[in-house]
Amino acid sequence: MKKIILAAAFSALTAASAFAEDIKIGVTPGPHAQIMEKVKEIAAPKGLNIDILEFSDYVVPNQALADGELQANSFQHKPYLDNQVTDRKFDLIAVGTTVNFPMGVYSKKVKTLDELKEGATVSIPNDPTNGGRALLILADKGLIKLNAEKGLKVTPADVTENPKKIEFAELDAAQLPRSLDDVDAAVINTNFAVEGGLNPAKDTIAKEGEKAPYINIIAINAKDKDAAWVKTLVDSYHSPEVKQFVLDTFKGVVIPSW
Repeated sequence: MKKIILAAAFSALTAASAFAEDIKIGVTPGPHAQIMEKVKEIAAPKGLNIDILEFSDYVVPNQALADGELQANSFQHKPYLDNQVTDRKFDLIAVGTTVNFPMGVYSKKVKTLDELKEGATVSIPNDPTNGGRALLILADKGLIKLNAEKGLKVTPADVTENPKKIEFAELDAAQLPRSLDDVDAAVINTNFAVEGGLNPAKDTIAKEGEKAPYINIIAINAKDKDAAWVKTLVDSYHSPEVKQFVLDTFKGVVIPSW
């Protein structure tokens, strides 16, 4: 009987190995990378081996995916992907939601947006989608008004009312935490805030509303949409174990979408 059990176990392992698939997934450092490590752990027994590659900006991971250097990436929200697809003609699609990182406003010089003086400088991401997202937060908090016809695609040129004559410094998103010594405030994506040593739960002077349309997604090449590994990846990400990991690790700073 013992030999039969061992033989069956060996057979199962051999079968799993035979059907195992290796994929490369691009992430940004910080929470996205940490969460994907947990997803990797859940996916492995299902025959999906994930090699995680970290990228320090928002541009390269989509180019690498389009070029076939990655099979998937997990770092961006849907509006950003849509903008990249339009501008760069990528044939990329979203196959599942992941988490939400409410964007925050940080400052070393003031404790509220009301304390910003006339002519203050506020740094925002220089990519169109996250830059617009930052401006929408400032508008939602009453600091500025924007051209409503532009929807999510607003830029500093679309500011229609700016009573404090705020100056906007558009910087690479990863550089924003380091800009805090030189500006009056900065609107920073949560993953880069965490990487920069900031605590989004305690250090923000204003925060994006939870209903903002910026839930993050897993992106793949459209040609792979029916591949078996895609379902395994999404199911592994949406597992109870990964959800609990997010809740326990980030304590409300990062919010599961499922």
